[in-house]
Amino acid sequence: MQKNNLKHFFHLHFLVLIAGFTAILGELITNSSEVIVWHRMLIGSALLGLYMLASNRSFKIDFKLFLKYSFLGLVISLHWITFFEAIEQSNISVTLAMFSTAAFFTSFIEPIFYKRSIVYYEVILGFLVVCGIFMIFNAEFQYLKGIVLGLISAFLASLFSVLNGLMVKENSAITISFFEFISGVFFISIFLMFNNEFSSVIIDDLFSLNYLYIFLLGSVCTAYAFMASVYLLKFISPYSLVLTYNLEPIYGIILALIFFGDNEK
Repeated sequence: MQKNNLKHFFHLHFLVLIAGFTAILGELITNSSEVIVWHRMLIGSALLGLYMLASNRSFKIDFKLFLKYSFLGLVISLHWITFFEAIEQSNISVTLAMFSTAAFFTSFIEPIFYKRSIVYYEVILGFLVVCGIFMIFNAEFQYLKGIVLGLISAFLASLFSVLNGLMVKENSAITISFFEFISGVFFISIFLMFNNEFSSVIIDDLFSLNYLYIFLLGSVCTAYAFMASVYLLKFISPYSLVLTYNLEPIYGIILALIFFGDNEK
């Protein structure tokens, strides 16, 4: 049992490292936040769909589950859009620092959906993180819009992590992720069409470096990483998972300094 826990622990930290690299790709990709997430979820759903076909998994699910996955797909797409837009409005370091507040949000959200009492040490740990965030806020007032978007993104991440922890008890992580990504593509497509911006998703040069970054984002950082994180919720509580993801700013900021140097200082 201890060996299995250690295996899941190392797997989770590997996913956190991938999450830190996601912010790097978000900075490198030149498309708008909505288009980045549209491509990310489309590639992710396509790869998961191919895997389901190859492994003879059924695409049939209960309609109530479909509605739940669709709602979560909307939440996830909004989380990623606000995350990439926060990077656009500030920088990687500030955005990832805001993402650290996810543990504080989860300390309140998880007890509501899991019908348990609030664990006060979780709240205290989260509050200490928030205090650190306010110190950053005072020092980085010019990044106010990015800070607000980063906080919204962190809240949405907490919400879908908790809800996916419940969903994974009813279905496989692969099936859940597939329908969430498909739903996200659908909702973003409606938004883009409503704003007459759907043409922006058209790929003008498939072999450009920009779309290589997008493919890495959609495959390694989405299809694999997201599905694996949902799978780990079978063994790790949402709070523990989100708390571990608080290391994402450390990994991400180090990577940002390596890739972008003085722009992140």
